[in-house]
Amino acid sequence: MAAHQARLAAVALTDHDTLGGIAEAQVAADAVGLRLVPGVELSVHQGPLEVHLLGLHIRDVGAMQAKLEQVRAHRRARAESIVARLTSLGVPLEIEAVLTEAAGGAVGRPHVARALIAAGHVKDSREAFDRFLGAGRPAYVEKERLEVADGIALIHEAGGIAVLAHPQAEGRRERIEPMVALGLDGLEVRHPSHSSEDAKRITALAEFFGLVPSGGSDWHGAMQGGRVLGSLRVPLAWLEAQDARVALRRAG
Repeated sequence: MAAHQARLAAVALTDHDTLGGIAEAQVAADAVGLRLVPGVELSVHQGPLEVHLLGLHIRDVGAMQAKLEQVRAHRRARAESIVARLTSLGVPLEIEAVLTEAAGGAVGRPHVARALIAAGHVKDSREAFDRFLGAGRPAYVEKERLEVADGIALIHEAGGIAVLAHPQAEGRRERIEPMVALGLDGLEVRHPSHSSEDAKRITALAEFFGLVPSGGSDWHGAMQGGRVLGSLRVPLAWLEAQDARVALRRAG
């Protein structure tokens, strides 16, 4: 197991909109004495902006997965609508090609972009979004919205804690304070996309609002520049702070 080889004490599995791999990952983690943090990453909206929420330490995996299957079904329907629009524009594409790019995960516009590249319709992802898939472009289809409050509530119902993922330069008080009022538990402090200034500012906000810190390499199973499993070390004290927060949530 890659996490064990990287000499990690714990690893969180947080696929987008699914907990489908948790059971298998738990078996693998148990075999090497590694702690697995069951999790998920949700795409939610705060006003007109899309943000990502990490649900960490999920306890009721089965119930949450059932709800997320509905989200995945809407994603599939959206992808089919995008493919239909592309075809009507004279850009033929099969939904099966898009699903192949998703490799069993939650399907989204990046997978459509990859299918367009593979079919030779565009040279790269930027062109795919600029010409067809970006907001306001001819093949754009609005995604069914899951609001921040809905995402936080869903995570709490499953026994987990809600952490704002990779807030980057948008990690400022005016964005975070409304989420705290909705029950946000933590902020992702360490992430490959964060500058040192981002990390300092987000750390200060976590301390100010009494939120737990989180961090990780955001590794997707392949080389992604600096995104290598274990490349961003997270203090054990952060995991202990999360455990304490989880206990408070479940007791309350």
